[in-house]
Amino acid sequence: MSKNNYLIQDADVFYEGALKKLKISIIDGVIEAIAEDLQPKEGQSVLSLKSLTVLPGIIDTQVHFREPGLEYKETLAEGAAAALQGGVTGFFEMPNTKPATDSAIALRDKVDRISPKAWTHYAFYLGSTENNLDQLSKLETLKTCCGIKTFVGSSTGSLLIHKVEHLEKLFQNFKHRAAFHCEDESRIRARIDIAKKAAHPSAHPLWRDEESAFLATQTIVGLAKKYDRPVHILHVTTAKEMNYLRQEKKNHPITVEVTPQHLTLEAPECYEKWGTLAQMNPPIRERRHKEALWEGVADGTVDIIGSDHAPHTWDEKQKPYPASPSGMPGVQTILPLMLSHVKENKLSLSRMVDLLSLNPVSIFGIKNLGPLQPGRRADLSVVDLSLEKTLETKDLFYKCGWSPFVGYRFKAWPVLTMISGHISMRDGEFLGSPQGQSFEFNKDRD
Repeated sequence: MSKNNYLIQDADVFYEGALKKLKISIIDGVIEAIAEDLQPKEGQSVLSLKSLTVLPGIIDTQVHFREPGLEYKETLAEGAAAALQGGVTGFFEMPNTKPATDSAIALRDKVDRISPKAWTHYAFYLGSTENNLDQLSKLETLKTCCGIKTFVGSSTGSLLIHKVEHLEKLFQNFKHRAAFHCEDESRIRARIDIAKKAAHPSAHPLWRDEESAFLATQTIVGLAKKYDRPVHILHVTTAKEMNYLRQEKKNHPITVEVTPQHLTLEAPECYEKWGTLAQMNPPIRERRHKEALWEGVADGTVDIIGSDHAPHTWDEKQKPYPASPSGMPGVQTILPLMLSHVKENKLSLSRMVDLLSLNPVSIFGIKNLGPLQPGRRADLSVVDLSLEKTLETKDLFYKCGWSPFVGYRFKAWPVLTMISGHISMRDGEFLGSPQGQSFEFNKDRD
């Protein structure tokens, strides 16, 4: 009997924008039919998912899995395993590894490292540097490349493009949607003494302040308009940016990401409770900014939610601020966090599915995925909307072994992850062998 031939029944299925009592027939890893009355076919296993909810597969479009060069923090295989446990069926991984992923050779190396160990599907960003700008138009079309990533402000790693002449050249050399970390490097450098003098992570949003984020976002949007290029603004954190992007994206191909951390935590409380564990770039900010991000989620300004999973070891995070590195893990909690916010009525389940599943597919042009329909690959995130769980350290699958959400009471939890019709995770257990493959992209993607 095939391991990826199933008839799913008894579940609430997210279909055509709502939860419905439907059956799903899966043949050879592909959805063959969705209907109220389906009977098992020869070779199909009946999978009863009573009291559970079936969602189209969750995709985390911003993770940093640290391999190559920083495997002591995390490997690609370990990151993918944590993603699977969190109900995530695929990820886009960032280029600030060591060496950076800034060439076809470096991209091939990552694919070779993950391909036999991929618990989920995957794609990789290529990092822009001062030395590869002329090559970007070719690099962005490589099979496993989801796009070009540019750090306009310095963060973890060595990738940085912030001079105007280099940014101009960058925009002349890409076509598909490119992603940007927007913080103004000159302002960050000029204000470093604020962090050094404070010697406490509560100064992080003062050092890397609202204006530093807005200036960089304004620069990138201006260039996007000048060169008519599609851009994806990562981890927006400020009210000023959100208000600006709300207007600018009406007439230009701009998409907006926020993270669960910035929607959940707030300053100064997070720094008082978690210290440097809450330190990330751009920073967690005060409540008014968090409320502005939620307004962006509600009115459609926000297109995607990504975890910005960026692990460091416990010892590294204990270094005195600002020598402590920025970043926190999050790929295992992105879905539970957003489900919890759904249960709190901060957004609808339909809106969450758009942000975590359907929009990544449509915006980046991923083949064979999207709303649950016959002919689509059977990548499914199955959740228990009634299972409350307080996260403990022992529940984490992160190599770093910590999370700022330890002790957080989640109001729902992923219980089964299906990859190409294979049940790869059920009730916290890994099943079978890794089934993940490279995402494929439409040729006419942005």
